Amino acid sequence: QVQLVESGGGLVQAGGSLRLSCAASGRTFRSLLMGWFRQAPGKEREFVAAISRTASNSYYADSVKGRFTIARDNAKNTVYLQMNSLKPEDTAVYYCAADPRAYTVGVLTTPSRYEYWGQGTQVTVSS
Repeated sequence: QVQLVESGGGLVQAGGSLRLSCAASGRTFRSLLMGWFRQAPGKEREFVAAISRTASNSYYADSVKGRFTIARDNAKNTVYLQMNSLKPEDTAVYYCAADPRAYTVGVLTTPSRYEYWGQGTQVTVSS
């Protein structure tokens, strides 16, 4: 079992920045693919970013590329999402996700591919 706890959400003006953190416990962190997803009211959960076990590869949704950065610290069992140049359309509940299995790039954007999820943290961007 893996427990994931997100933090760092809040209210920010458009153009501002936030850094989300996700602390993991219960399994060797370095064995986990880590991802961030988000879900806005009335919309499906969507992929934001993911990072490989060793941080050698990171992946981003087109909508956040160039503005968001995913990083992990395997010594602290934590994954981060640095969000810059925030837009009102970034408003959503942001979820941390983890999975221990081998993966292909083609499936890591799919929520069902991840076995473990955090409870989510609200990010609200005002215009």
